[in-house]
Amino acid sequence: MKELSTKLLVIGGGPGGYVAAIRAGQLGVPTVLAEGASPGGTCLNIGCIPSKALIHAAHAFEQARHQAKGSPLGIRVADPGIDIAQTVRWKDGIVQRLTGGVGALLRKAGVQVLKGWAHIDDGKTVTVKLHEGEPVRVRCEHLLLATGSEPVELPSMPFGGAIWSSTQALSPDAIPKRLVVVGAGYIGLELGMAYRKLGADVTVVEAIDRVLPTYDPELTQPVLEALKKSGITLHLGCKVQGWDAKHGVHVRSDVKAEDFTLPADRVLVAVGRRPRTAGFGLESLQLDMAGRHVAIDAHCRTSMRNVWAIGDVTGEPMLAHRAMAQGECVAEQVAGKNRRFEPMAIPAVCFTDPEVVVAGRTPAEAKAAGIDCIEAHFPFAANGRAMTLESTTGFVRVVARKDNHLILGWQAVGGGVSELAAAFTQSIEMGARLEDVGHTIHAHPTLGEAVQEAALRALGQALHV
Repeated sequence: MKELSTKLLVIGGGPGGYVAAIRAGQLGVPTVLAEGASPGGTCLNIGCIPSKALIHAAHAFEQARHQAKGSPLGIRVADPGIDIAQTVRWKDGIVQRLTGGVGALLRKAGVQVLKGWAHIDDGKTVTVKLHEGEPVRVRCEHLLLATGSEPVELPSMPFGGAIWSSTQALSPDAIPKRLVVVGAGYIGLELGMAYRKLGADVTVVEAIDRVLPTYDPELTQPVLEALKKSGITLHLGCKVQGWDAKHGVHVRSDVKAEDFTLPADRVLVAVGRRPRTAGFGLESLQLDMAGRHVAIDAHCRTSMRNVWAIGDVTGEPMLAHRAMAQGECVAEQVAGKNRRFEPMAIPAVCFTDPEVVVAGRTPAEAKAAGIDCIEAHFPFAANGRAMTLESTTGFVRVVARKDNHLILGWQAVGGGVSELAAAFTQSIEMGARLEDVGHTIHAHPTLGEAVQEAALRALGQALHV
């Protein structure tokens, strides 16, 4: 068997793994990356990027259909149609350009990429079964686990055929007439709303009694209203019992204590994701675990010396940008730099319509921590740019300490608010106070003015509301 020696071996070429490998290569660290699928992991191939492409296509189609009925903008179009096969090809083209770009960046950084599945022999040795050629044994000084996560499968409804995971939902061969979505978290609602815009009859089943249960109710209320307005049927406080092709999805209502059946051509199961910890010999390391995920410290170190872990395999929040930041952090430590992973805030975005973004503490979290806070909202209904975009639903909310006005958190719900995430997070990381944001000149007309206005309102200096 061929053998290689390297300073850093990265298992997994997703956002965390490839960023770690690139940064390590830039710093002169001999690096090998093992990845069995395409570079970019779930995010670039079957997650973040393709889902946003499908969401955009669905929104564009809905806009065209809206204009066909007579738009207040004066736009008139004939009754539009959609070629979903072309939509999928367009989405795949974006994915291919991005994954190809990642491959080029890895080569530029001098990273050796092994295309195959890795199996851990011990903390210093990994065998990679290549797709082409004999297996390779890699010996390393540092081992980085970046194996990501995978969709949770329901025992009564295994993936396959009419039962979709998010992966299958991103490459449909046709738009189903009736789609049942199991799970009202961000994945289920993002894709459910997209399919509704594409013309499917969509029903959402959720075991909890509200949508987006990880977000606070004030933020999710505009999303709930949009779901109902779009014609999506909601069954909250209900649990899926199983499926058969003749009758559809069998559901048990905890609220009404009754059973019923939902006819469906396709069923999207989106009940969450779990760390990918099985199938590659992780158990041989006997690492400390925190539930299902690998336990790490503030340096992203595991319980074994020189074995590191980043991204979804280390648990929540399972976000690509968290994994990227952790990957950079580990690479710099392997190169001898002093780094810790202790961000003040990690933004989270839900790409529903309207979008939801959260960074830092919510009012409830601040209160639970015993912090005396002030909060203020600014509605997009009073924002000129939102009016010109026909998107006046929602608001921006700021949370700050009452004593010194230090900003602790931002939240927003509305059209396009994902683009405010950078400003939110940066203000928290830099220790900004309400005065800093409120007295910074914001460009007019932009959605960002709502950020300034929220800060001014918290100071009792509101100008436009």
